[in-house]
Amino acid sequence: MELEKDNYSTHISQQFNEELETIRTQMLTMGGMVEHQVSDAIEALLTADVDRAEASRKVDQQTNAMELMIDDLCTTTIARRQPAASDLRLIVSISRAVSDLERIGDEASRICAQAIEQAQSGASQRGHQEVRHIGNLVRDMVRNVLTAFARNDIEMAYQVAKQDKEVDREYRTAMRSLVTYMMEDPRAISSVLSVIWALRSLERIGDHARNLAEHLIYQVSGTDVRHRSLKQIRQTVEDEADTLLGDDNSTEE
Repeated sequence: MELEKDNYSTHISQQFNEELETIRTQMLTMGGMVEHQVSDAIEALLTADVDRAEASRKVDQQTNAMELMIDDLCTTTIARRQPAASDLRLIVSISRAVSDLERIGDEASRICAQAIEQAQSGASQRGHQEVRHIGNLVRDMVRNVLTAFARNDIEMAYQVAKQDKEVDREYRTAMRSLVTYMMEDPRAISSVLSVIWALRSLERIGDHARNLAEHLIYQVSGTDVRHRSLKQIRQTVEDEADTLLGDDNSTEE
């Protein structure tokens, strides 16, 4: 269920409204870049495409620059406007979000490094099935959490947080399988280790996507759900839905 709720109030100052919208738009733009970076990194690894991997690594420099720029916008806006309540939550959550987006970009760059190494060494395809499966899960998480941010949809954000459990489970299964394979064939250790490092980066991307979901839930609900269980996050989302329904009923009366 999408919760229709503005994350920042309407101000007398149109300029303040525009500043908040600029911060939000820039974060989503950075998110789109990072989403493509992750997708390109995964495909570069699976197809041994060195050119694609190199191009994706260069994007990381742009996302680093965007993180600094958005942080500066957030800091300047807080200093000049001294926002409160939902406006402050918007700025704080976006400041946290761009940090996680930058780290997702870093992990994508690490996957690209493994892709280049594998392509140049002519490594076997062992482990690529696991990369494709977990990679698809992680790509969905990143895409969905950015959609949730665009829509202020904390139900979708909760589903992203929930999916991180599946990524962790599939990652552990893949690790057991690949370690067993290396024990049976020590000659494959080098190439399989490269895949293991790539899978580790994918698992971390899933963690950061969950963090993004938690930042959005804080932004909309005002409840900081970091380090909370899925059950507690679910309760926060339901409480926010009940609050909005209560507000709607009061308006109608």
